[in-house]
Amino acid sequence: MMCHETVPTRRVWGTPRRVTQLGTGLVLYGISIASMLSAGLGVDSWDVLHQGLSQRTGVSFGWVVNGVSIIVLLAWIPLRQRPGPGTVANALVVGLVADAALTVLPRPEPLPWQLLMLVAGIIANGIATGLYIGAGLGPGPRDGLMTGLAARTGRSIRLVRTLIELSVLAAGWLLGGPVGLGTLLYAVSIGPIAQVSIARFAQPEVRA
Repeated sequence: MMCHETVPTRRVWGTPRRVTQLGTGLVLYGISIASMLSAGLGVDSWDVLHQGLSQRTGVSFGWVVNGVSIIVLLAWIPLRQRPGPGTVANALVVGLVADAALTVLPRPEPLPWQLLMLVAGIIANGIATGLYIGAGLGPGPRDGLMTGLAARTGRSIRLVRTLIELSVLAAGWLLGGPVGLGTLLYAVSIGPIAQVSIARFAQPEVRA
């Protein structure tokens, strides 16, 4: 799961529509991660780390995602970040869905099919980001880490995000995580896709 633009957060669950949107976004996010992994062409920075840790520890990918999410949430404490219900759901749901999807998704061999699965995963990831952030029920653990560090250090979101992404990517690569075409393609395309998606799916009470 990557860091993206955030929107104001409510401290209550809100309307059933927002809860449904949050759940749909989190499930789609887990499936999108599994799709990119199954393509075998490289994944985003955080999933490079997750995959590297999974290979080193023998723990399933999904449980590593959830474990890292919890560790990142603990880092919110000195940053004085407050999680919302969507934050907790993000930390629990995405990894489990990714694990389940990895058991059923095909592992394509011809390069065109790998590229198709990769692109589909990236697009789905951007849409999922818009859904769960647009619900306004709490940022993901990694999103909150970015905004919290930016607030505490006085540095720009862009700089903080770049440093986090590079650090996570380097750690994941050293652990043997998959770096490849998908890593680069995700880096250059997820921002624009997520920006459009967030604007499209932000609920009226969240925009206000």
